[in-house]
Amino acid sequence: MSDTPEPDTSEPDTPGPDTAEPDTSGPDTSETVAASPPVTAVPRRLRVVTALAASGLLAVMIVVAVLLKESSTGVVAFRTSDQFAMVGLGVALAAGVLVLGRSRVQADADGIRVRNMLVEHQLPWEAVRAVRFDEHSPWASLLLSNGDELAVTAVQATDGVRAVAAVRGLRALLAAHQERTATPAPDLLYPWE
Repeated sequence: MSDTPEPDTSEPDTPGPDTAEPDTSGPDTSETVAASPPVTAVPRRLRVVTALAASGLLAVMIVVAVLLKESSTGVVAFRTSDQFAMVGLGVALAAGVLVLGRSRVQADADGIRVRNMLVEHQLPWEAVRAVRFDEHSPWASLLLSNGDELAVTAVQATDGVRAVAAVRGLRALLAAHQERTATPAPDLLYPWE
C-alpha cells in the first residue's frame, strides 16, 4: 500500500525520456514547450564517408608521388619537386572532399544557425515559418517567412533516427517561439462592422 507513492515521488526527481513529454492535462503546457532544449546536428554518415574518401584520395596521391620518380616517359623527367607537388595536390583535394561534410545546425530559443559547406546563415525564429522534412527529401529544409526555402544539409535522411530527433527538436523550438510571440485575436462582438 505504501509502495505505490514511492515510484511517483522518485520519477519527478530524475528527468528521463518519459518526463520530457509535455503535459497536456493542465495549463502548464506552454512552460514545457518553451523549455525546449537546444538542438545541434551534424551529418554523421556523410562525415564518415567524406573522411574515408579524403584519406583514400590522399593515400593514392602519396603512392603516386612515391612512384613518380621511378617512371619516366623519356621526354619528361620527374623530380623531387614534382613529388611534393603531387602530395600537395592530394592534401588540397582531400580538404575539398572534407568540406562536403562540414554542415552543421545549431538552434536555441533565440534563433537558428545553419552552416551548409562554406556558407553560414543565422536566422531569428521570426524569419522561419516551418521546418520541413519531406518523405523523399535527402535533407531537411526551413521554409522562411519571405517565401524562400533554406536547405539544412546537416539533417540528412541517411542519419535516420538522429535526423528525426533533430527535426522534432527544431519544430519544438519553432513552436515554442510561435507560442511566446503569438498575439491573441481581439474579442470583438461584431467582427464585420
